[in-house]
This record gives sequence, C-alpha cells and structure tokens, in this order.
Amino acid sequence: MVEFLTVVYLFYSFVAMYFIIFFVLIYLRHKNDLFFYKKAKKKYSLSIVVPCYNEEKTIGKTIESLLKIKYKQLRKIIIVDDCSTDNSFNIIKKYSKKYKKIIAIRTPKNTGKASGAKNYGSKFVNTELIGFVDADSYPLPDSIEKMIGFFDDRRVGGVTASILVKNTNNLIERLQDLEYRVIVFTRKLLGFVDAIYVTPGPLAIYRKSVFDKVGRFDENNLTEDIEITWNILSKGYKIEMSTLSKSYTVVPDNFKDWYKQRIRWNMGGLQTINKHKKYFLRRGILGLFVIPFFVLSWIIGIVGIIILFYRISRELIIKYFLTTKYSIEAQVAVLSLRDISLTPNVLVFFGTAILILSTSFTLFALSKIKDKKIDIKKNSITFLLFAFVYLLAYPLILFSSIYKTIKSKKTW
Repeated sequence: MVEFLTVVYLFYSFVAMYFIIFFVLIYLRHKNDLFFYKKAKKKYSLSIVVPCYNEEKTIGKTIESLLKIKYKQLRKIIIVDDCSTDNSFNIIKKYSKKYKKIIAIRTPKNTGKASGAKNYGSKFVNTELIGFVDADSYPLPDSIEKMIGFFDDRRVGGVTASILVKNTNNLIERLQDLEYRVIVFTRKLLGFVDAIYVTPGPLAIYRKSVFDKVGRFDENNLTEDIEITWNILSKGYKIEMSTLSKSYTVVPDNFKDWYKQRIRWNMGGLQTINKHKKYFLRRGILGLFVIPFFVLSWIIGIVGIIILFYRISRELIIKYFLTTKYSIEAQVAVLSLRDISLTPNVLVFFGTAILILSTSFTLFALSKIKDKKIDIKKNSITFLLFAFVYLLAYPLILFSSIYKTIKSKKTW
C-alpha cells in the first residue's frame, strides 16, 4: 500500500511538472508571436450567427456590438431566436427592421440547446466564412479583422479569439475573470503546437466548407464548441487563435449558476471524449496530443485532490487520536498511518515545487493577458482564493459531472 501511494504521488508530481515546464518552453520559443495576427490577403465574405434563448437583457447590446464590427465583408448578422418565452424576439425584430444587415429568424420549435439554434441559423448562410457569437457576448470592433487573415492558410478550419469577462462586480465574477485570462494565455500556447481544443461560443469563426464537412454542431453534445473543434482536428484541419481579438462575455454572478455551468462543461467534455475515444493515440494531433492532454489534465486534478484530502485527513486523524489518547485495539490501524513513510523529504519537495511553479505560471499568465478589470496587487486576496480555493473545486465538479452525465437532460 505504501509503495503504491508513493508511486501515485511521484507519477502525479512528474505529470504536473511536465505540463508546467512544457508550457514554459512553448512560451520561451514563441514569446514574440504571442500577439501576432495575419492580415488577410483576400476578402472573405462572412456571416455571423447568434443563438438566442430568453436573452432580453443582453441581446440588444450584443447586436449593437456586432453592428460596430469594422470588417467590411460582414454580410449578414443572423439572430436565431429559439422560441424564447420573454421579449427577446421582439427586440431582435426591431433591430432587423432598422438595419438591413440584421436577419431575424425563429426556430420552428424550441430546440432546447444552443447547438440547435446555431445549426438552424447556419442554413441561411452562403458566405465563405461563418462566425458564431453568444447572445450575451460583445466582440470588440476590430476583433474580426484580426482573425480573418489566418484563413489564408487552407489548412485552417477555424479561428478563435480571447474570451474575457464583462462583469466583474462581485467575488465569483472576479475569480472567473482571473480564470478566463489564464485560459487565454494557455490556449494561445497550445495554438503554437496546433493543439487548441475548443472554439468558445462568445466568438468563433469557421471556414463554411469545413463547418459543413464535419456535419455542423453535434446537437447531442452539451459543449458543441469543444466537439466541433475535435471534429475539425480529426479531419486534418488546424485551429488558430488571434490573441488580440477580444470578445467580452457575461459570466455567472452567483455560485449556483456557476456550478451548473461548470457541470455542463465537464459533462460535455466527457461526451466528447467518449465520442472521439477511437482516435486515442491516432489521427494526428487530436489523438496523439489533444485527447491525452485533456484526459491527463483531469487525472491530475482528481489525483491531486485525493492526495490533498488524504494528507489532511491523515493529519487530523493522527492529531485527534494523539490528543484524546484513544488506545482501543480496533483503532490501532488508524494510528499506524503515522508509520507510513512516503519519503516525505522528496515528496514535500515535489509538492512545494509544483505549488511554486504553478502559482508563478498563473501570475505570469495574468501579467501577459492584461485587462483593466483587476489589479492583482490591489486584489491579492482574490488571487489567493483563486489559486488555493477556486481551482480546487474543479476535481469535485468533475466527480459530480461523471455521475450526472448519463442522467442529464441536454438543454441550455
């Protein structure tokens, strides 16, 4: 048992440090290209589809942000109302009457999912490129221009952008702001090895021919933006990212909604792994890197939280029995935990090294993906909560997601 725990701990330490060093080496090699984008050599026609369901509070502002897009080849902005029960469709129709570029359509019946509304809207697109923006997201005016040039490479099937947080009023929103910025940094680094594994809904553009070739969005998947990305990679195409292209999105403002969103993300991830597991260690970058990276990231989180709880429980049990001086024979086995030797000096060293490296990496990522929302120096408590509490919630959410995946009602 002792040897097994030692092996597990060392394996966890090795994989965790490998990933940290891996990202550091990628950055050092490509640091000058972090904010690089290509200027398009040709004019690509583009249509943007916006799925909407009960978004009367945000859809107007989203449409207004899209009307400010500078890209001159943006032909149509198609707003797809998925049979909302609020005033969303009336708002959409008002904009469509005022602006020729705005097309207001409604699904024949409620699809119950963002992917359904997106696919329905894509039927009205006949441009070279098709983009998608969530109904609570706001791309900056120059965001599209800085994405289009990547399509000069015929191998590129999709391009994503920097997704940042719009609302940062309370603690849970500010924690997500930090998280999103770290994700932007790591996603761009993955782009340098052609391993971007998601094209998020707040702003993504696809080559229309590739979008149709992969069968559009999978309406049975809760995270269609992950699944279509893996599908595109499986066909041999690349995904690029323009770091300077920014889209601000509204994030959950309370723990309950945040929890529901993260459960959905993880459940969708599990669905995607299950669908594409046949490509494991096959089919180019998807099977040789993306799927193993995705799975190992989850394993690290799960094993890490188990080790943490084990060590905390062990110390609490030892202290409890020492202070109360229980000596009942049935409890001797528990007390024997004191005698378990996991080569503490080595393991403490690895644990401390991982903590220092990961915290330093997070701080460095935040320094590179700057935003006006949060000053880390003035919000040190927020950062500490993010690094040592917020991130620890992920493995727990994954446990819940695994349980709920089969029983889930797939709606947005």
